[in-house]
Amino acid sequence: MGDIHIDDFFKDAGIALNRLYASFPRPVTLFVEDISGPITTDEFGVPATRSAACLATLLWLAEESYLRYADTIRAEAIDQAVLTGPCFAVLSATTGEIPTDASDPLPTSVRAERGSRISALRVALKSGNSIRVRAVMTAIMAAMNH
Repeated sequence: MGDIHIDDFFKDAGIALNRLYASFPRPVTLFVEDISGPITTDEFGVPATRSAACLATLLWLAEESYLRYADTIRAEAIDQAVLTGPCFAVLSATTGEIPTDASDPLPTSVRAERGSRISALRVALKSGNSIRVRAVMTAIMAAMNH
């Protein structure tokens, strides 16, 4: 059996990075429930493991310099979050050569965007395939460490 919590981590991190890229450079609030689903609590008001893991993912992304944020909102969100410059550059970069197929009617700029890491992340997230999400996220993480 695979490590489901790692798959959840990659998915949560991918969703967060995608949302921040879509609003860049404007800071936004990232709500845990928008990323991992409704926040449930136990009888003492402590967030469920899944919600706590999502918040931990957001905080880890900040600690590892993928994003900056101003503050947490209880265990529900991080406020005024924005991608760091290096993370924005990694997400914007193409994953390989831009196809130069003359028969392709799309402009070069559109083909370049489709070859970017953020585009690959969006396709992986949309597919719902945890293996694809993991592959794209590990590539992004490797690029951030170079």
